[in-house]
Amino acid sequence: MRRSVRTVVLGVVLALIALVVPTSQVHPEQATLVAVRQARGLDVDPHVVWILAVGSDARPGQLMTRTRGDALQLVGIDTRTGAAAAIGVPRDSFVDIPGHGYDKINASMVFGGPQLLARTVGNLVGIRPDFVFVTRFPFFEDMIDDIGGITVVNPRPFSDSALKPKGFRAGRISLDGYAAMAFSRIRHDLPRGDFDRSANQQRVLRGIQARVAQRAAEPGFIDRGVFSVLQHTSTALGPAALFRLARAVAAVDPAKITTCVVTGSIGTAGAASIVRPNVAQARRLGHAARSDATLPRGC
Repeated sequence: MRRSVRTVVLGVVLALIALVVPTSQVHPEQATLVAVRQARGLDVDPHVVWILAVGSDARPGQLMTRTRGDALQLVGIDTRTGAAAAIGVPRDSFVDIPGHGYDKINASMVFGGPQLLARTVGNLVGIRPDFVFVTRFPFFEDMIDDIGGITVVNPRPFSDSALKPKGFRAGRISLDGYAAMAFSRIRHDLPRGDFDRSANQQRVLRGIQARVAQRAAEPGFIDRGVFSVLQHTSTALGPAALFRLARAVAAVDPAKITTCVVTGSIGTAGAASIVRPNVAQARRLGHAARSDATLPRGC
């Protein structure tokens, strides 16, 4: 029998950070929601809530909050207007990690967990997230399957011999959990590599939000989700804060979702391929979205 959709979580969520997952199958180590030290509180008014959504590259047996993040999306929600913005940060961005020198930005979670990753992303973009949401990819796949799959608009065909040999056609396509994971992770067949992959992650998150919005009005949906978060997600947040976050996600206006990816150039550091991020552009994006979760169109 199909597992019930129970949990509304906040994170992988790119333009809106709402995830729905099955209560019967999720282990607490599959997801964690961390409040960032020294970040603004939820009760600040007016406020924009910023959540750094991270897809952990942890293998079985590894601690997901101390491994490299494979997907990094900084998502903001303006609870006054229903606007939401997502700033994609390529995982190979070569930046100064406080206390550890220059390295790929996703290495900061290895060095110092979600708190250091939040600080490092904040230094690049100019926005310190209020929360970091980290999830494993199997958790992500279950979520997509349990909300009935998603639809995305794919601008170009691409494939991967390991993850998706038959690939994805261009146009409007439907994705189940595994396909959504592959769509989010493939980069080698994309013209702009890590930059296009980050944009694809944002397309997937838009698809998640659209599907979740279809179910938000179901009686008890938000209430059951908050209860399940407390049961199955590692977090110190109480039910009142989670409920406010869930309601903020449900109130997002799809017409007010804007997304951008931090650009840069491809280079090397030793034998490693890296992205040298356009810091000036990253700061412009942060400045534009900081107060109202709205990014310039066409960035």
